[in-house]
Amino acid sequence: MRPLALTIGEPAGIGCDIALAAWTARRERALPAFYLIADPDHVAARARHIGIEVPLESVAPEQAASRFDTALPVVALAERASAAPGQPDDTSAAVSIASIRRAVRDVVDGKAAAIVTNPIAKAVLYRAGFSDPGHTEYLARLADEMMDVTATPVMMLWCPDLAVVPVTIHVPLRTVPELLTADLIVETGRIVAHDLKHRFGIAAPRLAIAGLNPHAGEDGLLGDEDIQVVKPAAERLAALGIAARGPLPADTLFHAAARRTYDTALCMYHDQALVAIKTLAFDEAVNVTLGLPFVRTSPDHGTAFDIAGTGRANPESLIASLKLAARLAERETASRTAA
Repeated sequence: MRPLALTIGEPAGIGCDIALAAWTARRERALPAFYLIADPDHVAARARHIGIEVPLESVAPEQAASRFDTALPVVALAERASAAPGQPDDTSAAVSIASIRRAVRDVVDGKAAAIVTNPIAKAVLYRAGFSDPGHTEYLARLADEMMDVTATPVMMLWCPDLAVVPVTIHVPLRTVPELLTADLIVETGRIVAHDLKHRFGIAAPRLAIAGLNPHAGEDGLLGDEDIQVVKPAAERLAALGIAARGPLPADTLFHAAARRTYDTALCMYHDQALVAIKTLAFDEAVNVTLGLPFVRTSPDHGTAFDIAGTGRANPESLIASLKLAARLAERETASRTAA
């Protein structure tokens, strides 16, 4: 299989640290081949700072797989990074953005099987004039720019025991009822079901749709959104041939027996989804972007400026992201070949 393209993320964050740590665990954890898109001098400096001996080799993407066993392959950026651990500087945004663009370009050109992105610092990018709301929206814009594909990205958080999708994401809780519509739930559920089938290999995906209100509204006593919005959306998804049920009380949706009855839980707001999975798998959860024309995964954590360069960053979420990206890319290729 082609290698995975791993972005550097925010150069001052832990992206470099966990990339180095993941490579050192490549044999023990049976990791797929990947290359890091970064400034090689910056990566070497971080390795020295941490005190970890990792041989680096500047490569073209096509060379990465053959070099992976003996050195961490680095695809060099023209942009140079000078940020110290935990201290973003005026080079950070340019390096972050260039790394993402190169990863998408490599996937589009068939040089990489999938993209794994290290965490970025949105505030740093905004100060540099970054115009997209976030990482995912930027990837969707690049898909449009480079592939002429209009994508509707959907955020999934995944671990082996649970997959959750927040229908509304980074918005204030008070605005959720006005943003939540049956159309939004249906479109989200349709994208989730499609990717569960074609990328995760689940022949008949089962969706559990959480209610917005306590006890899924208690038949309207605790709000009518579940009757007026969530229930019709579940019925429309079922009419499309998708095994969708809801609204279901969120407080009983995530225990072990309940999880066995569905493949993904659609949740109505951010914390309803993320509290559950971060409690269950804080260090191993993976952020998967559905609805893009390429596979993209990411560690489910931030830049962790406070521990960057200390050697204490846990690479487990990145390791899980690399493994899942390879699995999804392989499955998608098989699905397209069969079609």
